[in-house]
Amino acid sequence: MLKIYIDASTKGNPGPSGGGFMIIGEGLYVQKSFPFTQKLTNHQAEFSVLSSLLDYLLEENLVEHTITIHTDSKVVAQAIAKKFTKNSAFDSLVEEILIKFALFPLLFLKWIPESQNKGADHLARQGLAKALKL
Repeated sequence: MLKIYIDASTKGNPGPSGGGFMIIGEGLYVQKSFPFTQKLTNHQAEFSVLSSLLDYLLEENLVEHTITIHTDSKVVAQAIAKKFTKNSAFDSLVEEILIKFALFPLLFLKWIPESQNKGADHLARQGLAKALKL
């Protein structure tokens, strides 16, 4: 079982953005922070972090685990749960994520309060700092 925490950080809306995630499992502990090269809104950055995480899990062949992803973005959690977003600007991001979700047999996305997502928040801020240097 893998517990994963994700977050994004943006300066301006849209603006430079970064993301980060923590993966915690038996014998596995991964922390990643990374910049996004394009200016994003905060919500776009949150969706992009989730997409980047899924790419990482696929690349590392971590598909067969039971995975719970924790996000403090209600917009992301609700859009993925409903397989729909009211904001057409997010349509392609949601569609891309749902295609990737289908590749995982046991993958869950859960909303958590910001107070329970401090580690991923710290990593996202590191990613933003990297983006500001680009």
